[in-house]
This record gives sequence, C-alpha cells and structure tokens, in this order.
Amino acid sequence: MISKRNLLAVLFCLSIGASAQTADEIIQKNIAARGGLEKLKAVTSVRQTLAIEQMGFKATATDERKRPNFTRTSFTIQGMTAVSAYDGASGWRISPFQGKKDPELIGEDELKSLQEQADFDGPLIDYQSKGNTVEYMGVDQVDGDDAYKLKVTLKNGDIFYYYFDPDTYLEIQRESQIFVRGSMRESVTQMGSYKAVNGIMFPFSSESWPKGNPQTGAKITVQKIELNVPVDDSDFKMPGAPASKPK
Repeated sequence: MISKRNLLAVLFCLSIGASAQTADEIIQKNIAARGGLEKLKAVTSVRQTLAIEQMGFKATATDERKRPNFTRTSFTIQGMTAVSAYDGASGWRISPFQGKKDPELIGEDELKSLQEQADFDGPLIDYQSKGNTVEYMGVDQVDGDDAYKLKVTLKNGDIFYYYFDPDTYLEIQRESQIFVRGSMRESVTQMGSYKAVNGIMFPFSSESWPKGNPQTGAKITVQKIELNVPVDDSDFKMPGAPASKPK
C-alpha cells in the first residue's frame, strides 16, 4: 500500500507535469492572445505612427512593413528626416543629421538588423522553417513579477530572450544579444499598453535601452496603427543610383 507521504509526492509530481509549459505551447498561446494565426497571416502591411523621446530629444517616426520582408522607418527631428529601409535584397539610408542627404547603401552590421526587423511575422512564427531554435527557460522575473521565458536563437546566431505575462501570454519584455564583428551588443525592450487593432493586439508603449544603461533609454508611444494599407514595393527601394557601400 502506498504511504500518504509517497501519495502526496506522486500527486505533486503529476501536478508539476500537468502545469509544465513547453516552448511550442507558449508560442501557440501567445499567437492566440495576439488574435490568432489566421488574423496575423491575413495582415499584408503595417504602418505605425510613433512619438519618440530620448534624453530630452523628441521625434516623430513612421514605421512601415510589408510582406514578405520589406521595412522602412522614417525619423523626423526639427524638420529633418532620416530614413532606413530594406527592400528584401539590400538596405539603404538617408542620414541628414550626419550631413548626408543622398541615399546610400548600408554596411553589413546595420543590414543584419534591418533583415531581422523585416521578418514580418517575427522569429517565433514558423521558427523551424526559418532555421531558428527556441528553448523554454522556465519562469523568470520582470520588475518583480513572474514571466515565462523563451530563448530564441536565430539562424544567424543572434539571441533573443522573450518574456510573456503568465496570465495573458502577451510579450512584456525582450532582451537581445546581437553579435557584431566578434563582439556582443545587448539591449532590453519592455512593452505594454496593449490595444486591439482590427482584432490583433499591439503594444502601444515601449521603452528600449542598452543593457545596464537604462538612463539612455528611448520611450516610444504609438499614436496610430494602420493594417493592410496600400504600400508600393518601390517605396522600400533606394531612390537614384546606388552609392558605394561603406566598409
């Protein structure tokens, strides 16, 4: 006959096994919390209008993304607009704050960042076919609260840690480890104020900073999100003749 102590131990183990999460389960619950895979896959383009504040400076920005892998961001400060974009093959920028008003191709480091940004569905959806790996890291803390943690290693070697609210399964924090020329750059992004746009949940506020240096962080407030807006592919291509790629 099983003792009361052993019975309690068995029941405890069973309860732990029943409540245990796997990476795929968390991903599926996050997708459902955001609106479901069908709705997410039905989105062909996203345009976000943003207000940015960093260390006393204020700017407005427009972030546009389109399937399969186009992205373009425009920042405006004091009447000058900087642009960075990726057209699925090459990346380019306009940097008037550095005295460069003509478009130019970007270097490999910035190009890798734009390519990751251009992943329309993000690294979690269809992660296996993208060559990414995902590991469940257990429960961790975000500002004193519990959060489910996933480690996502991209095909190119960059690493992201995703933190999800255990009640809503929405993402509340992301940490990145980007490898640039043999060195690692770490950053933290926290997001919140989720609202539904056409049945899909988006964070309307976020704050990002280099890890260990939060006082230099940038606060971003979403003013407007538009889905499935008409955006021509040519908007993502570099205007004019290509410039020399920086070394």
